[in-house]
Amino acid sequence: MDPKSSPCLLKFNVLLFLLILVCRHGYAQNTLISEMEELKWEKVMPGIWKASFGEKGLNPMDYTNSPKVGAIEALGDSPFPFAKDASRSLLTPDRASIRLPLNESEQIYGLGLEFEGINRRSNAYTLKVDHYGGIKGYTHAPVPFYISSEGYGVLINSSKRVKIHVGVGNRKDSNIPEPIDRTTGKNWAARPLSDAVEASVEGNGMEIFVFTGQTTLEVVQRYNLFFGGGVIPPKWGLGFWHRMHTKSSDQDVLKEIEDFEEHDFPLDVIGLEPGWQSFAYPCSFDWDTTRFPNPENFVRTLDQKGIKVNLWENPYVAPVSTMYKDISPYTGSHTVWLGEVPDFTIPEAQQVLLNHHKKNHLAIGVSGYKFDEVDGYDVWLWPDHATFPSGNDAVEIRQLYGMMMMDIFGRYFKEQNQRTYSLIRSAYIGASSHNFVLYSDYYDHKGYVTALANSSLAGLLWTPEIRNADSAEEWIRRFQSVSFSPLMMLNAWSSGKKPWSFPEVTDMVRNTIELRMKLLPYLYSAFYEYNQKGIPPFRAMVLENGYEAQETMAGGKLDDAKNPYAEQKRLEVTDQYMMGPSILVAPVFTGQKERSIVLPEGRWFDFYTGDYVGNGETITIQTKLEEIPLFVKDGGIIPMLNSVDKNSNDQSLEVRIYGSKENTYLLYNDDGISYDFEGGEYSLSELKSNLTQEGQLKGSFEELKNGNYSYGNINWSWMTNPN
Repeated sequence: MDPKSSPCLLKFNVLLFLLILVCRHGYAQNTLISEMEELKWEKVMPGIWKASFGEKGLNPMDYTNSPKVGAIEALGDSPFPFAKDASRSLLTPDRASIRLPLNESEQIYGLGLEFEGINRRSNAYTLKVDHYGGIKGYTHAPVPFYISSEGYGVLINSSKRVKIHVGVGNRKDSNIPEPIDRTTGKNWAARPLSDAVEASVEGNGMEIFVFTGQTTLEVVQRYNLFFGGGVIPPKWGLGFWHRMHTKSSDQDVLKEIEDFEEHDFPLDVIGLEPGWQSFAYPCSFDWDTTRFPNPENFVRTLDQKGIKVNLWENPYVAPVSTMYKDISPYTGSHTVWLGEVPDFTIPEAQQVLLNHHKKNHLAIGVSGYKFDEVDGYDVWLWPDHATFPSGNDAVEIRQLYGMMMMDIFGRYFKEQNQRTYSLIRSAYIGASSHNFVLYSDYYDHKGYVTALANSSLAGLLWTPEIRNADSAEEWIRRFQSVSFSPLMMLNAWSSGKKPWSFPEVTDMVRNTIELRMKLLPYLYSAFYEYNQKGIPPFRAMVLENGYEAQETMAGGKLDDAKNPYAEQKRLEVTDQYMMGPSILVAPVFTGQKERSIVLPEGRWFDFYTGDYVGNGETITIQTKLEEIPLFVKDGGIIPMLNSVDKNSNDQSLEVRIYGSKENTYLLYNDDGISYDFEGGEYSLSELKSNLTQEGQLKGSFEELKNGNYSYGNINWSWMTNPN
């Protein structure tokens, strides 16, 4: 061998050795499950485990609240839900991925705010904060948390966009079905059954949490409690909200309030849309002095009438804003609607925003905000390759932007010992303890109700706000839905509509709003359970004990143009949900003369009449235009105000009892505005219905904690005829 070639040969051998080493211990060549790393699980609390590998970027939990440890411990413990050695991880140069086992009959729920379906099995989702447009996973709150029908939940705690394959995508060495020849065989499936959930992010690592429970509801409770439990809104937040036309002035608002009084409609919150500012899209965040020459006097005048003011804004700063100079050093490379985008991972940027808002809004009594366009299509928001002065990734900042806004203002209001109830158009992991409600420009009524059910599976609150309608029937049907949601709001920013805009149903609209307001003691107590136990006040039926999920597969006919893979469509019941512990809500949509309701096990009764309607079965009812169908479970105790006049001191209650089952109900109350309840300033009473020796139900009341917020006299109403 030529000696001159020895150095070259040596280099070649070294490179070959390194190549072999990389291939053996690198990433991309791993193609077998056995070559993936086993996840190492660490128990962090009763029923909660954590595993992690590699590195992660921004931590979503930096914008959430601390766990309610005592409440989690009170749920007891549960074993780890699947074989630990069946959970695997893999790092490649570009992605971090995990594989978790999935049983053949297992159903998967969750993955944030979705407007179609509840069961996520046999689909793939890219969980991206975006304006909803029909793409799976592109939504206002794409929370990477799923719940299994087997009694556990999985959270992927990542600020990266999570791509998740829920029972689709079969590894070659997994437990795969026998292949079927499509030409000659039967039951060929375009989506063969898979034995795993696989998820990945573009990044260098992942952190995963597992939550267990005896029921799916208990899983959700643990998840919510891990982030501080749910909110208790101020009482005014559970009243009626009306958002003004965007060009409204202070005089227009005062005239609108007079019209509400003249038409005998309650009004608790006035929302001002973009025109309250001197410049919008992008925003100045400064009052327009022509439409609102004296903001302080305006807000004070409304407050004296018992009406709160909520301000619309998006976070993109116009050059004419009085805070532009101070915040500009902390903004990113790209603009949104030509406004600069603050980097709220920087504390100084947060402080500039907060200082301006304190001086111009909060100090004069503004009660909260509607933070818009913190989701947005790609053509509106900053691109993925944008840069920010913190050095944090643009994709991660987008995923967390709504959470940052909620955290900034949530902390401020709590420091003032003042509860807010505000609106936001994006949320993410651990949003349950933030006093914000999601909304959307998407306006499909059925999708709105599906979203209301799905929100409960991800620690979210959602309002199916009403904006406009094509008919009086649609108007009342939408009002009925929004009145039985976390936030009752008419958003007339463009339409200029009023609750009485369709005269033929005006009385029905008023009665619906008043019914919701009479139910305040029941709903407020449900939010107390959300805060203390993590039980969503509005929740999907799959969280209700005794409910059997109803699913059918339809279609599947081969059509080379419309359905070339002969796929069937899953039909689910997504148009009913629970409110509080005992009321089943079944909204009606335009044109429905009858509708079916799936009743969980146990006896159920009509809310309005007390009549028995069924037990663990599907019933069909004839709809009434003036009523939203409501059903109460056996033993349901429903406390209601006798008066909804906020100028009245009447705090007496009608307590309705349904059925013949003995029951106990905790009635909660506090000052309705502050956080003093966290220090013990609240009242808690026990309402009971017990059988006497004669077999008749008798009601009783006992104060468990007297915090000077007890309701007045109680009138017991036995809604069900014992015969």
